[in-house]
Amino acid sequence: MANLGCAHTQVPERKMYLIAEDASSIDFQEDARGIGGSGAEAYCNELQIQCYDKCWRRKPEAPSVKKHSAMHREICTTKCREEFNECVDKQEQLERQDAPSKKLTFPTMKQAREWLEEHTAEAPPGTRVVVAGVAFVMMIVGGALFLVPA
Repeated sequence: MANLGCAHTQVPERKMYLIAEDASSIDFQEDARGIGGSGAEAYCNELQIQCYDKCWRRKPEAPSVKKHSAMHREICTTKCREEFNECVDKQEQLERQDAPSKKLTFPTMKQAREWLEEHTAEAPPGTRVVVAGVAFVMMIVGGALFLVPA
């Protein structure tokens, strides 16, 4: 017979759990931010603007393309959009590598809910929460903060 762990430990139901009814009033801590968010995109957007400005100031590599022509604009737009997408992908990959440090673990749903209700600002949307081995993520749904199955 296989040992499945402690027999009195209940696995939480895979349903949504309400943590806060009004998420708009919560001042989430910036350094507690979970995965995702606009930080990486804003950074990459600034790099894209710099790329485009630099490209637009320079003469196109193709001799048949005139500087500041419609084709020059298309070349710069395409080149810098690709750099933006690569930047976002790289930032998301770095955030995923940091993700294990942004995961909360609790033995029971009761303990998880009590802690999350008390420390809501430390568990913003995107934070991963594991309860008795079941993965959840913090998410805003309809203005309320929920713990939902991952």
